[in-house]
Amino acid sequence: MLSHITEMSIALTFIIPVRHPSNAPDWPALKRNLSQTIASIAAQEGDAWIAVIVANHGADLPPFPSRFSVKWVDFPPNPQFKSGAVQDEAWWDALRLDKGRRILAGMIHARAMNYIMTVDEDDLVHRNLATFVQKNLGKNGWRFSKGYLWEEGRRLLYLSSNFSGICGSSHIVRSDLYKFPAVLEDASKDYLQKMLGAHRFIDGILTGQGTPLDTLPFPGAIWRVGHSGSASNSSGLLRRVIHLSAPLRSIRDAFRLRLKTKSVEKDFFGVHSD
Repeated sequence: MLSHITEMSIALTFIIPVRHPSNAPDWPALKRNLSQTIASIAAQEGDAWIAVIVANHGADLPPFPSRFSVKWVDFPPNPQFKSGAVQDEAWWDALRLDKGRRILAGMIHARAMNYIMTVDEDDLVHRNLATFVQKNLGKNGWRFSKGYLWEEGRRLLYLSSNFSGICGSSHIVRSDLYKFPAVLEDASKDYLQKMLGAHRFIDGILTGQGTPLDTLPFPGAIWRVGHSGSASNSSGLLRRVIHLSAPLRSIRDAFRLRLKTKSVEKDFFGVHSD
């Protein structure tokens, strides 16, 4: 635990669930991507945040700064996981269950929290998230309607207006709304899969409870797409923009392309400007 940090001073806790090494087609690549995720989170403005990495005992993790801690777990590999496997409902259920229990383990490890954001092991976050949350304490939380898609090596990003519908790193939720149990064994499979393991359900669940999320007023994260280690086997950036059978849609999507400027690098990649 981060005993030197006062729990009440923490506005936002980032939870980073890292898959079992046996489910990583290329662990060195995963480790490089995770390093970039760590650098992105570590560039948060101010100190109103902490981060918890959830990983299996023995996993070779990259270095991380002092506001990070690790929750070591012994969860087995996801038996359904295969790169290129057919993504049927059983495949998604297994992925959500594995991810959900890792997230819950991180929550229990962090204990007292104000707000929680789950960040996938290869995504990037805006540097102003923690300060924004700190200025807006008491809200239910926020969905990221806007965010970027980015393929490593490219100077272009795609600005999505449905980011929370396609990327897991897209919600900040007040911790009490999760109603998470004190021990992992008390969590139902349905809770792990729908409340924690899948971004597609959380908006509806919270709205149904009478605690809907607000919309974050700026693009909150970058979803790294098109790499071999992607858990959802996401397609590359240009394949999402160029639609041979729908040229008008291609033109529309082309207008959503943005340059990876120094400002974007500073906001999301942990790059400090001169």
